[in-house]
Amino acid sequence: MDKKQNWNSSLGFILASAGSAIGLGAIWKFPYIAGQYGGGAFLLEFVLFTLIIGLPLLMTEFSIGQTGGTYSTAIFGKLTSNKIMNGIGYLGNITAFILYSFYSVIGGWIIIFIGYYLLGSVGLIKEDIGFFPYMTASPWLSLLGQFLFIAVTGHIVSSGIENGIEKASKVMMPLLLLLFMIIVVRSLTLDGAMAGVKYFLVPRFEDLSGEGTLYAMGQSFFALSLGTTGMITYASYTKEETNIFSSAGWIVMMNLLVSVLAGLAIFPAASALGIKAEAGPGLLFIVLPQLFSKLTFGTGFYILFLILFLFAALTSSISLLELNLSNVIKGREDKRRSAALWLSFAVFIAGIPAALSFGVLNKVKFGAGTIFDNMDFMVTNIMMPLGVLLTTLFAGYVMKPEQLQRVMPKGFHFWYALIRYVLPVVIIIVFISQLMG
Repeated sequence: MDKKQNWNSSLGFILASAGSAIGLGAIWKFPYIAGQYGGGAFLLEFVLFTLIIGLPLLMTEFSIGQTGGTYSTAIFGKLTSNKIMNGIGYLGNITAFILYSFYSVIGGWIIIFIGYYLLGSVGLIKEDIGFFPYMTASPWLSLLGQFLFIAVTGHIVSSGIENGIEKASKVMMPLLLLLFMIIVVRSLTLDGAMAGVKYFLVPRFEDLSGEGTLYAMGQSFFALSLGTTGMITYASYTKEETNIFSSAGWIVMMNLLVSVLAGLAIFPAASALGIKAEAGPGLLFIVLPQLFSKLTFGTGFYILFLILFLFAALTSSISLLELNLSNVIKGREDKRRSAALWLSFAVFIAGIPAALSFGVLNKVKFGAGTIFDNMDFMVTNIMMPLGVLLTTLFAGYVMKPEQLQRVMPKGFHFWYALIRYVLPVVIIIVFISQLMG
């Protein structure tokens, strides 16, 4: 049974899809990678690759979603009358479930940190930048945060496409951009901030490297939340008159804007205060508290920053849950609330090992490291690139060209040549480099 709900407006679709793309990867991971691989040189490569790789891939997923107009585990078979092709959708569904199960752990940390610093701001506790290792080592705090994050996500998704996801996106995305502007202005007004701005915005071509180029390629489609069929699901809720070409363009531009704002929020402040940004959890929960603690009204600005990260995490987790939910209810909207509850419970259970990876299970290590590390590696380095590759090959070699041309008449032949002959090669290169890395 096909879905019964649609986006109320193109703006709602654009903001929800942008929210799905603009997650912790775009805001948290991008500045670190840019810092490691040359600042301005990496930014230039990332922008170029996003336009010539990320945008066509996003348009591909949007085209499949709008043309098929149904849930992702049935859409590939519907478009080709070959149910075997639905395996691509099932892969995306599993990828999204695993991703959400450990992504919710980070979202939970953010909630706990917001509560901790709010209590500190009113003098109820003494702020301590060493709180992060204590929190991650505490099974109860980690699980409480994860539970609260999943509960908020589940409540929004259970309210439906228009009344839940679209309304939440129309509130959170503008607020996210507003908070970013406040943080960026504060960062740029610090003494010595211009050195960080120059490092981030001015390309130094001597900093270019093969490894950095591969990371820029990978980030260009990972930052757009491609490879889980989540964008296919969101596009399946669009009305026929929705222009997916212009929608994809707006989403890419918003993603690039947020990536630049993330860099302008972190690099100038880090440069001004002599603090070097670190990778992973250290950036958000260890380095930034040190950075903001040195500023006037620093605690308040750090709380705003945490809220910004929470909005980004929620808009992404909403799409991950909705992808799974749409395949469970199959258009039966009367089942939405109960299905959202049970799916949220399943995600919470599946995420418990990841939540405990930094505490009671921190000695359980194999492959890529902790349980959390292995879940991250499997999704980021294997399942998402494979999903992007299969989706691109499906659009380029299995779907009929006229099916795609109906939803994208402008520049169709150029885009079609890209997805048939260029993008699969690029994805395979990135795929292999991720595995070897």
